[in-house]
Amino acid sequence: QVQLVESGGGLVQAGGSLRLSCVASGRTFSMYAMGWFRQAPGKEREFVAGINSGGGRTYYADVVKGRFTISRDNAKKTVYLQMSRLKPVDTAVYYCNADLTTADMQAGRGSWGQGTQVIVSS
Repeated sequence: QVQLVESGGGLVQAGGSLRLSCVASGRTFSMYAMGWFRQAPGKEREFVAGINSGGGRTYYADVVKGRFTISRDNAKKTVYLQMSRLKPVDTAVYYCNADLTTADMQAGRGSWGQGTQVIVSS
């Protein structure tokens, strides 16, 4: 398994931007599909964005398409989530997820980080 540590969350005004990072431990990071999920207070955790192991394919929830961009640097064992044009509804704890297949990652079956809080003020 891989261990994940997220960072980059914080307080931002609506319309602003943040970049989240997720650093993985272990030697096989490049084998894993990676994803970002989020959980708002009182709501279930939801898929936000995903990227395959090679970085050539990305996936987004409809609510973030055109505003968020996922990317990865396998040499740095890091996956990023660039968030732009943030809205108050984007307020949530954001979690990083890793799994050996894209399908399993999108289903949230893999390893989780501890999360990083994003608060978007109006």
